[in-house]
Amino acid sequence: MARWTGTWLEGPGVTLGELRRGPEKWHGQGLGLPKEGPGSVASFSARAIGFAVDILASSLVAGLVVAGIDHPTPTQRQLAAYTVLFLELVVLVALTGQTLGMRLLSLKVLRLKDETRPPGLLAALTRTAPLLLTVGLAAFFGRDGRGMHDLAAGCVVIRD
Repeated sequence: MARWTGTWLEGPGVTLGELRRGPEKWHGQGLGLPKEGPGSVASFSARAIGFAVDILASSLVAGLVVAGIDHPTPTQRQLAAYTVLFLELVVLVALTGQTLGMRLLSLKVLRLKDETRPPGLLAALTRTAPLLLTVGLAAFFGRDGRGMHDLAAGCVVIRD
């Protein structure tokens, strides 16, 4: 005999993402990207871990910079940390499409207009400024798995 709780405890049988996008759709399908593997849209967790690695690496470099200053103020320490992170994100994404954290996690920023070239300086600035000005709060993600900063820059972060 079936229990009366069995029907509502089992749930709808689909994930929340499938309910929002539909069962046949995935992140990046509208962009012509594959569902899985190289070239697919990177997951939020992989991007967050890569960003954390970038923050850690830039903090270490900023610590070396601040070590050369006699009696640094807290403002100088913060300014050094943000400057190094900003330079890492802008320069490396503009030239190679990858930061240190992205390279370690096999992620890459892809410019949608021309996939053969790195994103460039303007796209890198457009992606980085909102992230640092809002302490990462600008990284709200849309239905296609791209952050709002990626949408503004015309880019997507993919698995490499």
